[in-house]
Amino acid sequence: MQSNTILINHTSYEVRAAVLSQGAISEFFVEHPHKCTAVGNIYKGKVVKILPGMQSAFVDIGLFKAAFLHIADIKKPRPEDEFCGSEEDIHDDECEKEFASPDLPIEEILTEGQEIVVQVAKDATGNKGARLTMHLSVSGRYLVLMPGYKHIGISRKIGDSEEREKLKKLLKAILPPEGGLIARTVSKGRSENDLTADRDYLLRIWKRIQLNCESAAAPALVYKDDNLIFRILRDVVGYDTDEILIDDTAAYTNLTIFCNEYLPALTDKLKLYTKHTPIFEAYNAEIEVNRLLDKKVWLRSGGYIVIEHTEALTVIDVNTGKFVGKRNFEETIFKTNIEAAREITHQIKLRNLGGIIIVDFIDMETEENRAKVLNLLNELLREDRAHASVVSITALGLVEITRKRAQESLIRLMSEPCPYCEGKGVVKSRMTICYDILRHIRRTAKEYKGKNLILETHSEVADILLSNAREYLSDLESLFNIKIEMKFASHFHIEHYEITPVLGYSGS
Repeated sequence: MQSNTILINHTSYEVRAAVLSQGAISEFFVEHPHKCTAVGNIYKGKVVKILPGMQSAFVDIGLFKAAFLHIADIKKPRPEDEFCGSEEDIHDDECEKEFASPDLPIEEILTEGQEIVVQVAKDATGNKGARLTMHLSVSGRYLVLMPGYKHIGISRKIGDSEEREKLKKLLKAILPPEGGLIARTVSKGRSENDLTADRDYLLRIWKRIQLNCESAAAPALVYKDDNLIFRILRDVVGYDTDEILIDDTAAYTNLTIFCNEYLPALTDKLKLYTKHTPIFEAYNAEIEVNRLLDKKVWLRSGGYIVIEHTEALTVIDVNTGKFVGKRNFEETIFKTNIEAAREITHQIKLRNLGGIIIVDFIDMETEENRAKVLNLLNELLREDRAHASVVSITALGLVEITRKRAQESLIRLMSEPCPYCEGKGVVKSRMTICYDILRHIRRTAKEYKGKNLILETHSEVADILLSNAREYLSDLESLFNIKIEMKFASHFHIEHYEITPVLGYSGS
């Protein structure tokens, strides 16, 4: 097996891609036709509501829910928070310094009913609509075009000062009048011809977007970003990629044509997978994919981490588990935390966790060990394609991480709330439900005096009532002059029960 391989499993109902590093999955992507990401798409939208108190507006772009536009995404970007349309960190070498005052009221910039051109910066999640920006950008293989901004930027991940200076000169030489350019990480070492060809490709896209904006009536999609397999070629394939395997002949043909015209350096890496064994199974990737929804992830030492999701953040807990160490307790904890730091950064990238992430490492006594774990965590996060960093450590020793979230995490893409527990993750115990039923009967029994009551409940709850609470039921019958008849209903949700009065009992 190659040291770095990209697998693409393409069907009419689903596209999956996995990046294998040394035989293990380092990144995983999935896309379904009915739920494609809107990030990168450009729309001609209509402002439907201004919210002065929030310095924001809701914009109808034709999606099921109005999208959200904040004033920070209307004015020109500051150097430190520029939006570039990709998941790379950008270093601003040159940037116009003029931008609107943050105190300028949004109602003086936008009006309800106004048509504007916007780009989706973040997909809709849960009850929240998509996040928009008016800082448009179009990404290519080597460059990002920023229409309307005279700006040159170099990816921070290109650390070599000579290479940065070379790219800066190249960008100045090919800078178009339409806007600014940003050199992406993969532009390192590319020739002026390569960058010029990519620039011309982006300019053709931009001209098409302009024509669509002129002719379209809001709300309308005027530019759709590449689908998953083309984004893989554009954003994921790097110098360390040895081969790209795809198992669909039609998709392979389309990719080959695209690479021959725009990315000739990738043509030789692209290969059609034709073996009978499904591609993910052949490379042992299916097993790892099936584990991506597991809460508990075991470490090789015997320790484990637990990943819990909430509406606002993700919490990761580290435990020693079966690992008992060889020397002393502090060394055991340190080794577990070091191994956990590696696995946590791997899982964050693999599961596409975003927003606020809280990590509860096992407490370490020595400051040196704490520093080593945090340094490793920071070092590994810097390798992430999405911007991720350690923000701080709380007074309780919890590590706070933030990671740019543009798309939904895998758990949201691949799962839905449990219909049984309604997403709570727990249900009431059978004994607690019995107490609920007894309280309900006591609370309403006066209304049913002299009547039969039919109690329907889950069979497991009924068993406990008959075995452990029969005496309490008899007391209620005597106290309120009622008769309780039990019926088993195995099809009921375990927390559900029904009490129905019927005629036929006149009491004693």
